[in-house]
Amino acid sequence: MALFLPGLRRAAPRLASDFFICHHCQKFARPAARQIKFPGKPNPSRTIRFNSNAAALPGILSKKISPLTSLSQTISNAEKEKAKGAKKAFFPETSSNAVAYWLLASAGSVFGIVVFGGLTRLTESGLSITEWKPVTGSLPPLSQDDWNSEFQKYRASPEFKLLNPHMSLEEFKKIYYMEWGHRLWGRFVGLSFVLPALYFVSRRKVSANMSLRLLGISGLIGFQGFLGWYMVKSGLKDDLFAPGSHPRVSQYRLTAHLGAAFICYTAMLWNGLSILRSNTLLSHPVRGLAQLTHLASPSLSAFRKSVAGLTLLVFITAMSGGLVAGLDAGLIYNEFPRMGTGLHPPKSELFSPFYSRHPDQSDLVWRNMLENPSTVQLNHRVLATTTFTAILSLWAYSRFNKKLKGALPNSARKGMLGVVHLVLLQVTLGISTLIYMVPVPLAAAHQAGALALLSGCLVLGSRIWVPRRMMSLLRQRVKMASAVSGPGRMGLGKEAMKSDLSALRRNGPPTL
Repeated sequence: MALFLPGLRRAAPRLASDFFICHHCQKFARPAARQIKFPGKPNPSRTIRFNSNAAALPGILSKKISPLTSLSQTISNAEKEKAKGAKKAFFPETSSNAVAYWLLASAGSVFGIVVFGGLTRLTESGLSITEWKPVTGSLPPLSQDDWNSEFQKYRASPEFKLLNPHMSLEEFKKIYYMEWGHRLWGRFVGLSFVLPALYFVSRRKVSANMSLRLLGISGLIGFQGFLGWYMVKSGLKDDLFAPGSHPRVSQYRLTAHLGAAFICYTAMLWNGLSILRSNTLLSHPVRGLAQLTHLASPSLSAFRKSVAGLTLLVFITAMSGGLVAGLDAGLIYNEFPRMGTGLHPPKSELFSPFYSRHPDQSDLVWRNMLENPSTVQLNHRVLATTTFTAILSLWAYSRFNKKLKGALPNSARKGMLGVVHLVLLQVTLGISTLIYMVPVPLAAAHQAGALALLSGCLVLGSRIWVPRRMMSLLRQRVKMASAVSGPGRMGLGKEAMKSDLSALRRNGPPTL
């Protein structure tokens, strides 16, 4: 027995560590225990027994890290350091996705008010409110005396005297609520844009460039409200239209009001899509740079410029439709494709001296183009036919040209097909509206179709557009990643770039 006692004494510390320290900690504790020196304590394992976490820490820190993980951590640390230095600047480098979703929601609200404004015009409700009160006009009449007062103001307007002399108060309330709802919606569009814009800018979620765009859109919304009243004012005075004619607002002011709404919608939709696309590209800089480099290739240049021209053509066609609506030109020549005995009215009718106001008839051509209902309807038909033909031609070019078909991204190909479907629907609505003499549901759907077609062109354009600022930013990110990787770290940024470019040549264009 005495022979075994010295061995048990020597083995006791190791047995204690085996029984009272977990195997995972014990795995890392033994090497660390040999390296740590405890002066005055001949048995370090007893200390490790009660400080197993401290013993395991050096082993955890000594784990091997892969080169890719190390590079990722290095780039992340570099970006954090850059972000700390950028805290001094008020505006961030890019805008938040929350700003993009808010812009898209605002664009949807503008889309709705454009359609509702068309209904207000079609039901002849726009002249029911004869005053412009941006603040106090937010509330409708609340008492019978208030209703009588508003009705008396309307009774003094040319529309009541010439069109609605037998209108009752209950009938007046219906058109009043229609116009009041349109104006209230306009106020909502303004407040729901300006207040969140101030919030996002104050919270530093908007880039400097985007903040200027938001300021411009805010000013455009305010100008749009002024144009709305300026348009209504034209229908409240006898001297603004020919005596004995149908009381209506000026077609120039109506078209300006409609055009400002289209521009406001375009700005909201385009910037919202731009922010989402930019953040997606920046999430994978190497892949994003490869995609933009491919889109900037000469093979896609003609297609990209054609989409831009097509968007402008759709906008001009819609504005010619505003002139048609302002002159009620859709109530004549309710047939298609003929206009009377031929494809167009007689020349004497298209350029009638009746619309000229100068003795020398120097304004004969342009006044007939903008004020003669027959000429205005013919212009709209020509523009609509041209737009329809241009869209189908561009689709056929992208479908049957082998060089363009191979270079065009799949998302752009789908976007082009979507534009074709929208223009087919819009042409059908336009012809039906004309043949059935402008019924309210079809006319409102035709106006909504114009804005939907413009939206399709904008979405297609956003998928193939190459923003120079984003291209420069992506190059900086890739260059920073390559510099951080270093010559001894395999140059992972450059290798990834080469890999993506090789994939482009091997598998075709990327999906954006």
